[in-house]
Amino acid sequence: MRKILIAATVCAAMPAHAADIAIIHAGKLLAVPGAPARDAQTIVVRDGKIASISAGYLDAAAIGAGDGDPVRIYDLKNSFVLPGLIDSHVHITNENNPQQRLQAVEMSDADDAIAAAGFAKKTLMAGFTTVRDVGAGSGDAVFALRDGIAKGDVAGPRIFASGATVSVTGGHGDGTQGYRDDIAELFHSAAVCDGPDACRRAVREQVRRGADHIKLTATGGVLSNTAAGLEQQFFDDELAAIVDAGHKMGRKVTAHAHGVGGINAALRAGVDSIEHGTYLDDESIKLFRKGGAYLVPTLLAGATVVDMAKDPNSHLLPPQREKALKVGPKMHDMAVQAKKGGVKIAFGTDTGVSKHGENAREFALMVAAGFTPMEAIKAATVNAADHLGKSDMIGTISPGKAADIIAVDEDPLADINALLDVDFVMKDGIAYKTPD
Repeated sequence: MRKILIAATVCAAMPAHAADIAIIHAGKLLAVPGAPARDAQTIVVRDGKIASISAGYLDAAAIGAGDGDPVRIYDLKNSFVLPGLIDSHVHITNENNPQQRLQAVEMSDADDAIAAAGFAKKTLMAGFTTVRDVGAGSGDAVFALRDGIAKGDVAGPRIFASGATVSVTGGHGDGTQGYRDDIAELFHSAAVCDGPDACRRAVREQVRRGADHIKLTATGGVLSNTAAGLEQQFFDDELAAIVDAGHKMGRKVTAHAHGVGGINAALRAGVDSIEHGTYLDDESIKLFRKGGAYLVPTLLAGATVVDMAKDPNSHLLPPQREKALKVGPKMHDMAVQAKKGGVKIAFGTDTGVSKHGENAREFALMVAAGFTPMEAIKAATVNAADHLGKSDMIGTISPGKAADIIAVDEDPLADINALLDVDFVMKDGIAYKTPD
């Protein structure tokens, strides 16, 4: 006799095994963001992958399930179903807080990994089934978390990680500023480099340690404890060496960049994407389009640091506060300009600056900058998958792809804020969150 499990009996703490057959009855399905949503669809999941999508609501017999096959039926007839979301810019091992500088010397990599497991679960439960981590201390914690999630030991989103950030000595990403010299030495990273040869070595070292991609800091940044400005920090020959080394090792390269000089220098060097892009100009847009690079706007980070800087009781240090008040308000205008210029956009939040699990707040900021809800959702699915080079695996609900599926009560194409409250989360065919 066929064993049928109804979704209401599935507990998020006891997820379904990926080898089970799952049937999802979707009231409205946005299988491929950018294409129209369809009513009354059945998604069949086998062995953690999408097996088929059919019109109407099919039962187990109709999909050819055998009598001995366990079948799980998820009744989402009153829900809007779409692909799992992708955040292209997170820092999963930490979260900005008043004790962060002290925690840097108190917490070990093991402590960071445990904290990151909690952040990862929050992220997954918010509907983000894949994230790209772009810089996490030494990298040990994020690599361990990435691998633990992949093995099924920890609940969290699929992680693509850069490890340590490639930075100049004393630059954004160095992380030693403001500490006593002997303490700063403990933070010394093999990814900090000066000169083309050292920069090539830094890239290769991160690849050796397991980096999925390379992150560099082309310019100064807001939350580094230094009044070094927001412009270019690597020399052009160093940028070229980093990009060339990364590409020769089969890795995409992304650049943190606020100032226009650094943005344009990184694009000329051939980076695959720019994080933030605050002061981009018309020349930047030409370079984006010429090279096909993506922009990851991180509007939520801009809004977050402005709020922090305006709070007289916040923990921001004077250089951070000054930069936050300059950068934050510019990011909205940057997104407007980039969209009008036809720059390819991938969704990313810089979560870790903001709170984990609140990643979907970025959607409303994108809509406020002129993106339609469909364009914003596409940026977090189809575009983000392409940006990661993983379109064959994620980004749409299509046969053969990973069964990364979420659902919300309301139509996010009518109100993007519907994505702030995700009711159903499936990743690789495992249901981690189901409707009450």
